[in-house]
Amino acid sequence: MRNKKDKKKQMLLIALSILFFTAVTGRNTAFADTAGTVGDKAEQGGLSAYISTDKSEYEAGETINFTVTVENGRLHSYTAKTTLSYTNTAGLLETAEGSIPTELAKIAYGDTLSLTGSLVGDVSVFPPQEIPENTGTGEVKTPDGENENEKNSGSISTSALIIGGSALAVCLIVVLFSVMGIRKKKNDKNGGKSGSTAIKAIALIVSGALFASLFGTVFEAKAEDYEKIVLRPYVNVIYAGQEVLIRATMELHAYQERVVIPKDHKASIKNFTCHDPSIIKGNDGVYYIVGTHITGGTSTDLIHWTEDTSIRTRFSSETIKKIREWNKDSGDWYGYLWAPDVVYNPVLGKYCYYLSANGDDWKSNIVMLTSDSPTGPFDYAGSVVYGGFTQEDMDQTDVPAVLGTDTLPDRYITKGIKNKKWGDKWPNCIDPCVFYDDDGKLWMSYGSWSGGIFLLELDENTGLRDYSVTYETNDHSDAYFGKKIAGGWYVSGEGSYIQKIGDYYWLFMSYGNLEAKGGYNIRVFRSKTPDGDYVDELGNSALYDKYIFNYNQNVGVRLFGGYKWRSFAQGQVAQGHNSALVDDDGRAYIVYHSRTTDGSEGHTVKIHQLFLNREGWLVAAPYYFSGEKTEKSVDMSAFAGDYEVIVHRLNIDYKNLDTNKPEFITLNADGTITGAYEGTWTIEKDSSYIYLEFNGDTYSGVALRQCVENSDIETDVFTALGTDSQITVWGSKTLELE
Repeated sequence: MRNKKDKKKQMLLIALSILFFTAVTGRNTAFADTAGTVGDKAEQGGLSAYISTDKSEYEAGETINFTVTVENGRLHSYTAKTTLSYTNTAGLLETAEGSIPTELAKIAYGDTLSLTGSLVGDVSVFPPQEIPENTGTGEVKTPDGENENEKNSGSISTSALIIGGSALAVCLIVVLFSVMGIRKKKNDKNGGKSGSTAIKAIALIVSGALFASLFGTVFEAKAEDYEKIVLRPYVNVIYAGQEVLIRATMELHAYQERVVIPKDHKASIKNFTCHDPSIIKGNDGVYYIVGTHITGGTSTDLIHWTEDTSIRTRFSSETIKKIREWNKDSGDWYGYLWAPDVVYNPVLGKYCYYLSANGDDWKSNIVMLTSDSPTGPFDYAGSVVYGGFTQEDMDQTDVPAVLGTDTLPDRYITKGIKNKKWGDKWPNCIDPCVFYDDDGKLWMSYGSWSGGIFLLELDENTGLRDYSVTYETNDHSDAYFGKKIAGGWYVSGEGSYIQKIGDYYWLFMSYGNLEAKGGYNIRVFRSKTPDGDYVDELGNSALYDKYIFNYNQNVGVRLFGGYKWRSFAQGQVAQGHNSALVDDDGRAYIVYHSRTTDGSEGHTVKIHQLFLNREGWLVAAPYYFSGEKTEKSVDMSAFAGDYEVIVHRLNIDYKNLDTNKPEFITLNADGTITGAYEGTWTIEKDSSYIYLEFNGDTYSGVALRQCVENSDIETDVFTALGTDSQITVWGSKTLELE
């Protein structure tokens, strides 16, 4: 039988629990003043809510009938999964179970939804009494009880009550577990069960509530494809002579309204999967893509692709043996073959296939294979560059031939494999890009993260290293590895690709980690010469001389980041490791692999057309290529209309698969912009060059017509680059589908 002391302890703990819940759930006696029966309207992001009551004054015991009204003025969006909680004045109770609303149905744009509820005052808190006359002082109180005319009057805010309640909770938990410990010792001593079930339950509830109130954000699930908006409407009335507050806290999940493409307008485009896709147009007029782990595909129009699964069979056992001579791999040989690049060498009359033969401990090299076809069969020709060498094995490489010594220079030892510092200075010899310049010289860029991206001149007669070319040894060059053109100091950057477009050589790179949640994104720099210096629109160099976390940094023009059009079922993220092509007709393209926001690591090849704006900077079409061409002249009046605009902001929460989503503007025929942004716009006469001024920047780009992705529906679009921010914006005329 329990003694009286135990009963008293239990009653005390229950009382403290109730007090704790009152504190941490925000119940307090803070008031707000409002005239009439309609409270202040809470507004955010086009959504608004307010609470109204049927009367402004009530006698003790009367029922307060109130209405919660929510209005959705958020263009092209709807809200769903709306929940309500209340922080009313203590003593206001439900008239019956379920008499106050806690959920709202879906609210579409333009809709207004109202829910009714009822409360009654606890007579022990609100005894019958006369309502005092209005003093006419004009005092205004906020929902937190602060007198706006006397801000430092010493009133206790809601946050103070919550902090106090949280502190009380901590003390309470200490007391609870102390008591549980005492009871455990006593009961264990007597051979009984340890602890009181009631005390354990209270401890569990209180500690759970404490963690939910203090650390809830730490354990939040990953961000979903909606924007969370919190509104806190409130109203004040007089009840039994006392001023009371009715306040709702509502969490609304705002989803963008999907644009559903009708079945009869869906495009039948055949795509395929390939990591690190590199494109070449063969002498037969066919487009070939080759990629990591020896994969590939073919197309005759850059739209419909056929995957080539047999390319792995085109390596002879002799070729495989020679490729593996230098590397240390775990046995999954194809898993160690990364990011090939193919060029046609007219001197050799062969396609040259440059392949990353990756290995552990930086022991990687780039080999060259030859073939009569971009997809094999392949013959081993030699190795272009080696990594991860030491004094003991350098004779297996061309290092002695290049450096003219059999003794390994000290710089490869102090920053070497045995000291585990190879990557502090030197490149991982992977990710080749081989190209001819305007003078017919053959070059190869390569490298990844660690020491940076390097460039070597190749011999046009052999396709291998040109041993007649020498390089200085300094911070941006090395006698063996060549000239450093980008990266360094373990700053992210890989998958370099150099392509001449217009008057410039363009260096494409991928920043971030390639995973869906890794922040992978494509950056571009340009140079008048193939060996640099490469800079972005703002004049920033592609080189780094110290470590910096650069995933979302504003260095390098980011062609696009994570984004989701309203017609997409999933957002596009982690776009990267691209190649580029200038076709026979002069049109340029970017080819890359992309993941989606479905949470998987599945990826597909995507191709967008590239354009040069009036200032000569690259911009990418908003949708993947479907055969579109730019017009020589775009009529401004015809182009005017309502547009969805994606601003490719740099700082997005890529770790939670965040994407930039459309906002809505109108390009008015008079040259003004209204809607989510205000400004001006124009299209240069007798051209397709478009300029938009908003958000404190001028965006220069190209206007054209393009099919909405995955459909045959053509619409006006634009792509432009900020001249001050080098932020990309895309626009697509809003579709009005039945």
